[in-house]
Amino acid sequence: MKRLMMLLVFAMIGAAVAGGYWYWQSRQGAATGEVAASSAKGGGEQAKGKSKRGRGGPLTVKVVRAVIKPMPVLIEAVGNVEPEQSVQVRAQISGVLKSVLFKEGDKVKAGQQLFQIDPRTFQAAYNQARAQLARDQAQLENARVQRDRLEPLLKREFITQQEFDVSVTSTKSLEATVDADRALLEQAKIQLEFSRIRAPIAGRTGALAVNAGNLVPAGGTGAPLVTINSTDPILVSFSIPERQLEDIRRHQDDKDMRIEILPDGSGPVVAHGKLVFVDNAIASQSGTVLLKTRVDNPNEALWPGQFVNVRIVLKIEPDAVVVPEAAVQPGQDGSFVYLVDADSKVAVQPVQLSRQIGGDVVIASGVQAGDTVVTEIPQALRPGATVRVAEGDGGDGTKKGKKGKKGKKKSEAKAEG
Repeated sequence: MKRLMMLLVFAMIGAAVAGGYWYWQSRQGAATGEVAASSAKGGGEQAKGKSKRGRGGPLTVKVVRAVIKPMPVLIEAVGNVEPEQSVQVRAQISGVLKSVLFKEGDKVKAGQQLFQIDPRTFQAAYNQARAQLARDQAQLENARVQRDRLEPLLKREFITQQEFDVSVTSTKSLEATVDADRALLEQAKIQLEFSRIRAPIAGRTGALAVNAGNLVPAGGTGAPLVTINSTDPILVSFSIPERQLEDIRRHQDDKDMRIEILPDGSGPVVAHGKLVFVDNAIASQSGTVLLKTRVDNPNEALWPGQFVNVRIVLKIEPDAVVVPEAAVQPGQDGSFVYLVDADSKVAVQPVQLSRQIGGDVVIASGVQAGDTVVTEIPQALRPGATVRVAEGDGGDGTKKGKKGKKGKKKSEAKAEG
């Protein structure tokens, strides 16, 4: 009986274990089915979304119309600013530099004293020459009196001709001596004046090469005491290719031709000038010709040694076709633009460029005034695609604001009423 009870207990335990296993397996299958259904539903929605995007509307682009306006015909070059006059100031006499009468970098006027060399030696030589002249002038005056006194005596034969000739010779000798004394005095005066070193031209001084107390040599030995560069007016030299020389010579005498100087290529014009020099030969190594322009520089906007941009305006083209720089694209076969026609379709149009001035490009051929060109080009834009003009872009470079739209709606409502 006990054995039978044990068998019943084991059978009940086995049945409970089998039932639990079956229940666990059924729950796992239901969960897997829900996940699969959810995945299928999500995939369908994602595919549906992709399908909707694949069928999206036209690309939005910004456009502008090509316009006609006056544009200059230019030749551009890089120039170097140089002083019209540059002088190295040197001492013409030797001596100890007593004082410097200006500061480095000062603007000076022509004739302004810059340095003072110790003048005592030269002052003494000047005083000596002046005294010697005075002595010989006195002797000459006495000799002339003697000659005038002897002349009537000779007529009366109170003296011999020889005595009178001696008096005349002495007078002439003293006259020559006085002339020599005057020359010596002038030389001493010049030497004394050389002790005061003055500016030979007006301009701006550079760095000092010597200070007070130093012995300065005469002549061209050693470094100059200071260099003065004239800054107003000032010259700008630049070179152009030889193929452009004929254009320069053709318009050289035209009143409309001018030269503009820009320290920065994108900055404002700081000076205008006229062509003053064309070199008489073309550089064989570079194939360029040197030109110079003189410009007024009262505010010293240009500085000697500075590199600047030179813009030669040959003439003004009154009817140039112009588009923004952003509309022109580079290609393997040359530049091109995207045109938008009346049906809002895009076409690629090759163009020939004439020149670029700032942000404007002058079109030689390929685009006419009024053509609509794309200025902001989406990456997906393709020829033949239909596009939509960006809201607020009138196609002619003007903007249609919200106020304009409201005004249009009010006008339409008023017309319907």
